[in-house]
Amino acid sequence: MPSEYTVHVAIELSLSSWLVAFRSPGVEKSRLHHIEGGDTTALLALITAERLRVSTKLGAETIDVACCFEADRDGFWLHRLLTANGFNSYVLEPTSVLVNRRARRAKTDRLDAEGMLRVLAAWLGGDRQICSMVRVPSPEEDAKRPHRERELLVQERQRIENRIEALLFTQGIRKRPSLRSWARDMDELRTGDGRAIPPLMRAELDRFRRRLVIILELIREVEAEQASALAAAADNETAQKIIALQRIRGIGENFSAVLVREVLYRSFANRRQLASYVGIAPMPYQSGGMDRDRSISRAGNPRARTTLIQLAWLWLRYQPGSTLATWFRERVGTLKGRTRRIAIVAMARKLLIALWRYVETGLLPEGVEISQEANAMA
Repeated sequence: MPSEYTVHVAIELSLSSWLVAFRSPGVEKSRLHHIEGGDTTALLALITAERLRVSTKLGAETIDVACCFEADRDGFWLHRLLTANGFNSYVLEPTSVLVNRRARRAKTDRLDAEGMLRVLAAWLGGDRQICSMVRVPSPEEDAKRPHRERELLVQERQRIENRIEALLFTQGIRKRPSLRSWARDMDELRTGDGRAIPPLMRAELDRFRRRLVIILELIREVEAEQASALAAAADNETAQKIIALQRIRGIGENFSAVLVREVLYRSFANRRQLASYVGIAPMPYQSGGMDRDRSISRAGNPRARTTLIQLAWLWLRYQPGSTLATWFRERVGTLKGRTRRIAIVAMARKLLIALWRYVETGLLPEGVEISQEANAMA
């Protein structure tokens, strides 16, 4: 908790300039300063000068400084810089700040900075409902980058493949040529009315092919880096969790890396906290005599949530004898459509909790089969 002698600092970030707002103890009006965007030397000098000015004015030897800024494209390097220089730093979650929704609001950097000052002072004063502060990741979370890069590359691969198929479909061709025999297949392809592929379209398709080959090479490169990094850090606790998940049939290298590095590397007090972090916990609705659970919040980690839903579908295929798969079949039966999609989310939540218990305690989910590679190693 801050002392009574605390200088509140709000930094409104933008590409070209930063607006730094100060509010001294016992003073309602804020002081504003413009500096060039990214000029950390000027920022640190401003904060140091303001602390010295307040210390001289109040005659206090110790003046605390509490800085805040909104989480945006600048990331968290500024938080680490301020903390390393002895200033308390807080990162605001912009969408969590309570605002007046009765009419349109004026939007200026000055109003935003002064608003952050009020929010910071209230939050430090004990009002934890006025906003949410971001949990700043440590530099060690750089390990998340490989699977996130792979995800982007896979999306790009899918986009290029879809574009190739769409161009061929406009000519009445429903089969995509193989990358291994591209030139021969393209020579043999004929449009729906019996013509060869037009030369300009063929040139465009060849460029798409080259881009696709590069993307596939990059995916293999990232996967090789992931495997080598995992082998090099086999004694690390996070790496051990990834290896433990890979022992389960149906969970591969990518799924295990995403689940552990996005979710299971953290500590959770209970299963509801775990499900809330991923955004698959149901939202309660109670009003009068009505008391029920609504749909999931979708407020957690979207990448982990998507991966978990995909894994739940694969679980039905690779772990048909498990208790979870049996529960799903008994619950859904032969029903299709919306009911099945709702049930798979519920199963994904149960699966997440079961895998969490497994990596923390070593207790395998009931009825789970171990992969053949794990059996061979054993």
